[in-house]
Amino acid sequence: MRLHLLALLARGPAHGYELKQDLEQLLGAAYPQPNVGQIYVTLGRLEKSGLIEGEDVEQSSRPNKKVYQLTDAGREALRAWFEETEDEPRVRDEFFMKLALAPQTGLADQIALINKQRRQYLNTMRNLSKLAAAESRDNRIAHLLIEGAMLHLQADLDWLERCQEELE
Repeated sequence: MRLHLLALLARGPAHGYELKQDLEQLLGAAYPQPNVGQIYVTLGRLEKSGLIEGEDVEQSSRPNKKVYQLTDAGREALRAWFEETEDEPRVRDEFFMKLALAPQTGLADQIALINKQRRQYLNTMRNLSKLAAAESRDNRIAHLLIEGAMLHLQADLDWLERCQEELE
């Protein structure tokens, strides 16, 4: 969340609720929406670490609001983030640990676990398909997010098939 907020502030000053709305508009309903409290806590931490500066702005008929802007250090942190690659493989998979440990416990059947997980993935794919249909065609980022999630799910379903073939 820290770097996501920095990226939104790179285009100009904003207050917390604006940033929440910007994230929701950009990513659509498929992305887990942060609550505004989480955003303000994160903004406070970013301010303490010197990556953003906040300024209180008076409002006549409402409480004051705090508008944040990126500092030079924040801009450098953002540049460094964009330079990093994401190469962490999914070897710490909770489902795989259940699958690997089930025979040792005698409490769960591996094939039953696979079937249950498959049903979950298929339900998730159906829900994502509904979200894609409901999402505005103009929001290409949200559609790419949904498509990526569905491709990952398809790969997971293929992997479940492979596990079942190996374990039967």
